[in-house]
Amino acid sequence: MNLALVKKTEAFLREKLDGGAYMQAHPAEKAYRLEHSFRVANLGRQIARSEGFDETELTVACLLHDVSYCETFGEDGWREHGRRSAAIARPFLRGLGLAEDRIADICYGIAIHVDDAADFPGERTDFALSVGDADNLDRFDAYRIHEALSRDGFLDLPLAEKLAYAEARLARLGQLHGMELGTRTAERMWGERIAFYIEYYEKLASQLRSSGGIAP
Repeated sequence: MNLALVKKTEAFLREKLDGGAYMQAHPAEKAYRLEHSFRVANLGRQIARSEGFDETELTVACLLHDVSYCETFGEDGWREHGRRSAAIARPFLRGLGLAEDRIADICYGIAIHVDDAADFPGERTDFALSVGDADNLDRFDAYRIHEALSRDGFLDLPLAEKLAYAEARLARLGQLHGMELGTRTAERMWGERIAFYIEYYEKLASQLRSSGGIAP
């Protein structure tokens, strides 16, 4: 992997996030977005290594997939943030000296990672799909369990609502288990993470069911 290019990309990402008015006003969100970007980049590197993609290119793509969070989102900002990230990334990638066909693949992957749509022509290569796959994989790991429970005020819920929460999560996880991803590597990683989530919420639900009293 070309560490010099990766370090330049890290510096660019930090610079963009540091300069964003919203991020300056919300330092915890800035820290989260940077940490998430690093996790996604590391997942992308794992996929690249296993699938034979260029590790530098996929790491760079994943680092930049949310760079548009440097901007203040408008009404449809979240849905557009993949396309905006691609627009911000393209001139930077040219400055790195990457070939135009590789820039196109990287930018297309960044653009489609939110809603599977870009505002410029491109090909849904396995490489491009891997940007969104890495992003989705980060949504299902130990940190995100803690984040979701904290965000949803789980500890403050009555017991019955806690159980309903866990059961609703299990129902949703069952629907996600066989989701198709861009590569076999990503699908294997996805299956492992969904299985971990299911095991966690099954144990949580079981413990909650035994928390209301002694069964007859």
